[in-house]
Amino acid sequence: MRAETPDQKLRARAARVIPGGMFGHLNAARLPEDYPQFFERGDGCYLWDVNGRRYVDFMCSWGPIVLGHHHPAVAEAVQRQMAAGDCLNGPSERLVELAERLVRLVPHADWAMFSKNGTDATTTCVTLARAATGRRKILVAQGAYHGAIPWCTPNPLGVTAEDRTHLLTFRYNDVGSLETAVQRAGDDLAGILVSAFRHDYGLDQELPDPQFARRVRELCDASEAALIVDDVRAGFRMTLRGSWDLVGVQPDLSAWSKAIANGHALAAVTGNDRYRDAASKIFVTGSFWCSAVSMAAAVATLDELERIDGPARMRAMGLRLREGIAAQAAAAGIGVRQSGPPQMPTLLFDDDPDLAKGDLFTREALKRGVYLHPRHNMFLSTAHSEADIDVALEATKAAFDVLAAR
Repeated sequence: MRAETPDQKLRARAARVIPGGMFGHLNAARLPEDYPQFFERGDGCYLWDVNGRRYVDFMCSWGPIVLGHHHPAVAEAVQRQMAAGDCLNGPSERLVELAERLVRLVPHADWAMFSKNGTDATTTCVTLARAATGRRKILVAQGAYHGAIPWCTPNPLGVTAEDRTHLLTFRYNDVGSLETAVQRAGDDLAGILVSAFRHDYGLDQELPDPQFARRVRELCDASEAALIVDDVRAGFRMTLRGSWDLVGVQPDLSAWSKAIANGHALAAVTGNDRYRDAASKIFVTGSFWCSAVSMAAAVATLDELERIDGPARMRAMGLRLREGIAAQAAAAGIGVRQSGPPQMPTLLFDDDPDLAKGDLFTREALKRGVYLHPRHNMFLSTAHSEADIDVALEATKAAFDVLAAR
């Protein structure tokens, strides 16, 4: 009889004291067999599970790790601020420094506010849209993910119809669908909430069509509603200026989190002056929202991303990975679909309705020390080097060989 691994032992312990053993998107039960649940440490673009296995990490903690695990400049800033204080009776100077930095970086931003996670930020944006306009209806794309509380969670369990009474949906990148939703909202339209790009779970990703983005802006302007970009997932990976800057459209409000502080808990809302008064009047707060340590980490993270042009570096390494996988798939005679920005790739297989090919492929890569995801978009960090990508491609080549031999 095989001895239990450290990961299996921890799962058994967790099952006794944590409902389901783990909750939310980090629950490894949602992944193919053999994926670890518990991890020991990370360094650069590498991750070690509690069994001692090392992986090239292409999930980056589901997005927050943008410079690599344990980046020295961020670690130094954190240690320095921790020595001075973290959770105080009010914010530290880091709050002002970080707000100044975001206003300088992001074209639409005249001000910034901070919280702890993406759901905080998207919810604050929705609240601001309603407070500033005095209206109720919010338009969201079908299937889009904007957080994990009743108004937006993808799981309806425990959610009442009243929680979503004033949400209307449209199809991302579909101008006609969007216009119909605006007409349904009528004179009660408070805002249109859009993801930086379509990154629905388990589906091919879609970058925003410039015509669609411009039409969102026009409709918001015509009705004096807020254009809100949810940049929680994509912010600071595609560009440091806000993801819709790439299609020439500036929002009124943006929600940020994940990559803002290289793994430290932080979120932000940026907005233009039209929403400044409402932002000064609504009541949003949290016990840990002014954590000085996470803000010090964010300042250091943005410094480094600017210094090295982080989005360009991640794009280059993402393209190297994408091109290598495309060549391998073609050589193996296996149809694949790679979508989304190279910094945040999704890999799905043709003729794979039950996702069995994707599960097998990622399991085989995992055996060879590469952590990919079979359904969710993945993430590059600036720590991924050409050598690291090539190591990963050796594993994916072997995984394609296994698929081809079936």
